[in-house]
Amino acid sequence: MYPALSPVSVPPPQRPASPARGLYSGPHPHGRSQVPPPGQALAEPPRVSGQSQPGAAQGRRSRRPYTAAQPLGARVDLSGPQGAQLRAAVAAVRRICPDFQPVQMLRRRGRTVLLAGTAGRTPVVAKCLLEDNSAWADRFRHEIAVYRAFVRHRPPARTPRLIAADPESCTLVIERAPGRVPAARRHPFEPPSRTDLHAMIGTFARLNRWQPPKSAFERPLDYLQRLSRYHGLGLLTDRDFGDLKKLLHGVAQAGGGHSLPQQFCHGDALPTNTLLSPTGTSLVDWEHAGWYLPGYDLATLWAVLGEAPEVRRQISQLAQSQGPVARDSFLINLMVVLMGEIRAYENAVQRTMRGPTPAEPPAVEPGAAGMSAGERQRLLLRRLHDDCALARNAVRAAVGTR
Repeated sequence: MYPALSPVSVPPPQRPASPARGLYSGPHPHGRSQVPPPGQALAEPPRVSGQSQPGAAQGRRSRRPYTAAQPLGARVDLSGPQGAQLRAAVAAVRRICPDFQPVQMLRRRGRTVLLAGTAGRTPVVAKCLLEDNSAWADRFRHEIAVYRAFVRHRPPARTPRLIAADPESCTLVIERAPGRVPAARRHPFEPPSRTDLHAMIGTFARLNRWQPPKSAFERPLDYLQRLSRYHGLGLLTDRDFGDLKKLLHGVAQAGGGHSLPQQFCHGDALPTNTLLSPTGTSLVDWEHAGWYLPGYDLATLWAVLGEAPEVRRQISQLAQSQGPVARDSFLINLMVVLMGEIRAYENAVQRTMRGPTPAEPPAVEPGAAGMSAGERQRLLLRRLHDDCALARNAVRAAVGTR
């Protein structure tokens, strides 16, 4: 995702940009969610008003919320030790997009950097790999392959247009999609509004019903291998591992015993990867997209919307509405997603205890009810373990019905 962040200083460009014109039921009993009733359509986009308020002084420009479509006034700091990496990234982008002009660093996480800028008059986003790493490079090349496949096979969800890409240098330039994110964090402190949930869930549901050619996309996840790894790390007990293998075997047998059922999924279905605008909903960050067991995107949404139990209940009902195979697939996906979240936040807590470095920012930002990042991480980790216990019980119940 690429939200607008705080600007950073840099040498001014030659021509500054001109102003814009124009399970299973929810586990937590507390709180009430804001979701449409089960029979209501989920695909209606939110309506955002950009009009000035009545009574504003004549001739005075009205303030509008920032969206990705507006020109950026921030600049990229290319000086200092970290500036050397950014200069190298800008050079790599200009090799495939010569008229790229960097304007703002949107995000720097791990070994990647996200730069906003322009290519001619087109607002673009450039994504670059800063350091050599085979796992990250494979992820980059997979995302580039997905964007290239979208040129031939247009998905039913809005996606940024591919401008240029180089798999060898792991550099990607795409059009900057307009819109705002429904929530600024992976695990929102408060659930998005009813309208935002309406648009977000509907967009992912339409994407999951899409049937492109099987050869156009890969299968990013080997379920048995992933479960074996979590079992080896101690995140899954022997019984958990055995139950999940039984469910995998059962869904494969239901499909004729030759392969697992497939559904095209975004692979990282988060509010932070969703951009809402008056013209529709766009999805970004396609580095995990491909064929999964049915319900992977819905399992991801279920995992991150922990503060919205009613939303979780609706997601669970939607995921399991197609029968036992859909139910078992959703439960397998849910365990895989929750194990990944637990592992990530356990590592985040350890980083917080030893003190984050500039290259390892905390996974959860401070600011929830005055809590520190470490406190928020520990509370989130506790909730994820509670969620995992609920999913584990649902898996055991599903195995018992076979």
